[in-house]
Amino acid sequence: MTDGIFMGGGGADYADAQILGLKYANRHGLIAGATGTGKTVTLQIMAESFSNAGVPVFMADVKGDLSGLAKAGSESAKLHGAFTSRAEKIGYENYIYESFPVTFWDLFGEQGHPIRTTVAEMGPLLLSRLLELTEAQEGVVNIAFRVADEEGMPLLDLKDFQALLVWVGENKDSLSLRYGNVSVSSIGAIQRRLLVLENQGGAKLFGEPALALTDIMAVDSDGRGRINVLAADTLMSSPRLYSTFLLWLLSELFEELPEVGNPDKPKLVFFFDEAHLLFEGAPKVLVDKVEQVARLIRSKGVGVYFITQNPDDVPEDILGQLGNRVQHALRAFTARDQKALRLAAETYRKNPRFDIETAIREVGVGEAVTSFLEDKGVPGIAERTLIRPPSSQLGPITVSERAQVLALSHIAGKYEAVLDRRSAFEILTERADKAAAEAEAAERAEAVAEEQEREFKAARRYEGTGVSRSSSRSSKGDSFGEALTKQVVRELKGTTGRRIIRGILGGLFKGR
Repeated sequence: MTDGIFMGGGGADYADAQILGLKYANRHGLIAGATGTGKTVTLQIMAESFSNAGVPVFMADVKGDLSGLAKAGSESAKLHGAFTSRAEKIGYENYIYESFPVTFWDLFGEQGHPIRTTVAEMGPLLLSRLLELTEAQEGVVNIAFRVADEEGMPLLDLKDFQALLVWVGENKDSLSLRYGNVSVSSIGAIQRRLLVLENQGGAKLFGEPALALTDIMAVDSDGRGRINVLAADTLMSSPRLYSTFLLWLLSELFEELPEVGNPDKPKLVFFFDEAHLLFEGAPKVLVDKVEQVARLIRSKGVGVYFITQNPDDVPEDILGQLGNRVQHALRAFTARDQKALRLAAETYRKNPRFDIETAIREVGVGEAVTSFLEDKGVPGIAERTLIRPPSSQLGPITVSERAQVLALSHIAGKYEAVLDRRSAFEILTERADKAAAEAEAAERAEAVAEEQEREFKAARRYEGTGVSRSSSRSSKGDSFGEALTKQVVRELKGTTGRRIIRGILGGLFKGR
């Protein structure tokens, strides 16, 4: 292990050696440049170097190329000659091919271990951003979370949240008096957004077992930091889901990790690729939260590196906190591009040997203008740098090789089986079943009481009617026997008669 990471050099027109000091690696950084200028390779060699220094890494594999970290490079590779030549030119004497301890993750559970969180851990702010809700709809989400806390109903997966929204709708009048207006239209809109999220596969993000942060902050038996690679090639089709998940993970690290002050090296390095997706259309309250996390999380030993095409994709207040920078080439074909290039150049400490704006425009693939923090956290002078070649395979590994890595993983089998314990959905279902059973029992009791009352009144009516009819018909000349016979027949046709018949027949069949 060393005190710094060798990023590259070159001599002559290039820097002799550019070192990213481990002591300042948690002061965050930026990797920027146009498509095809070498950002992915820079990301790869930084992950390799942090791993060798014993620092775990978390990164998203947007293009599917970073899986090559799990396999050593080869002398038969197409770029072997160029790599060895580059290593000699920049004085990289310890250049060897090697593989690294990689843990594959996938929100969809297809190319890596499933990675989940709970609805409660996501929180109302990030969940509202994920669902693209209005301010009024976000207010309803906050009320739902408050009710879940007060009623002791854990929110673990989407069916928990959906069931809770139904309950909130049914009790909207009383909740509105306590917390503010709860409208049926807002609940309906939230439910529709949840349906869209499910159709995009987002339901797989929520549930248990939830991710344990210790599993992404592990080292292997040799003391090398594990490189956690999130499969994001499919995930990128849902950019809001991608950016919200990474922001949640960053927030979770901020909330759960203890303060460590200024460590000799980071506890974890977090690479946020396609960073512009985090800030596009984000409300101010969310941008403020990201700024707060970026400002404070370094004291917990976490370094955050944003990867994007243009530095102006990152808000100025956050950009000012990114002390370690690797700027690959920017294209300046339009007035907007030229302005962005000029602003990017202005964020570097000037070098009297060359014009930074011109250098950013001219550097080739695998070259960059770099600046890393020096003693006391002072930004280093901008330098033109040839980035060192990677030691692992450049490009993706095969499906069978990925499967082998997963089978030998230190967490194999831990997250694959979904755990569905008692939570809000089950609690509300039990309440509904109990209420339905009580209502049904009450209806049955009421029906029995009504039936008994009808039978009682009917019996009284027949008794009174029988006496009067007998007297009347006797007075008309009917004999006493005829009147008695007719009365018995009437009684047998009535309710009392039916009871007698049931009793007689029941006794006969029982005797049989």
